[in-house]
Amino acid sequence: MLLETTTAQRRRRKLAAVLSFGFQGILLCILLAVPILITEDLPKAQWLTFLVAPPPPPPPAPPAAVPAARVVRKLQSQVLETGGLRAPGSIPKKVQMIHEEEAPPPLADAMGGVVGGVPGGIPGGQLGGVIGGIVSASANVAAIPKLAAPVAPKRVLISQGVTKGYLVKQTEPHYPLLAKQARIQGEVVLQAIISKNGDVANLQVVSGHPFLAPAALEAVQQWHYRPFLLNGQPVEVETTVTVSFRLVS
Repeated sequence: MLLETTTAQRRRRKLAAVLSFGFQGILLCILLAVPILITEDLPKAQWLTFLVAPPPPPPPAPPAAVPAARVVRKLQSQVLETGGLRAPGSIPKKVQMIHEEEAPPPLADAMGGVVGGVPGGIPGGQLGGVIGGIVSASANVAAIPKLAAPVAPKRVLISQGVTKGYLVKQTEPHYPLLAKQARIQGEVVLQAIISKNGDVANLQVVSGHPFLAPAALEAVQQWHYRPFLLNGQPVEVETTVTVSFRLVS
């Protein structure tokens, strides 16, 4: 009876140990799987504002060169208390010439300082800049020469269809009496130069009947156009004008 009780206790202990290890293993797996299954959302992208640091100031101008003091060697003479000179005890065998050393030339500033600079500035800086600023292309914007404004051409060639939209005043031609009697009709083509203020400055006959051309010239000479602008500037215009003469039956 005692042996059976001991065997049962051993089995219970083994079963408890197995259950304990199994529970601990399951708990460990859960702890390891939770960070993998549950992930935090990544932070959303934020707008970054890039600030351009002001340009640094230029270095200070080099200090004024101080001339080096000349070393002048003076011959020391022994003066007696009585104020007289004493003759040397021995005559030297060789006379030594004393040469004065010249002052070295002033050193140029290697850092390229400018007048108005401050200590701590760097080459390429701007007057009024900030220590620790960044030299950028904006520092040289003022030094870039401005491009010259485009020069408008003196005269441009425009088609007749475009010039009709600029026509402000149009005088109709009078039908010549001789052309009416002779039953002459047709078109007169004129080459016109329109001035900058819109007046017809010059007219030439390109084609047309001689009886009709004078009346066409007289009428077109009185026409007026709005000024033609190119790049904001008025220009002369060369174009063609067609005047039609039709008999009414």
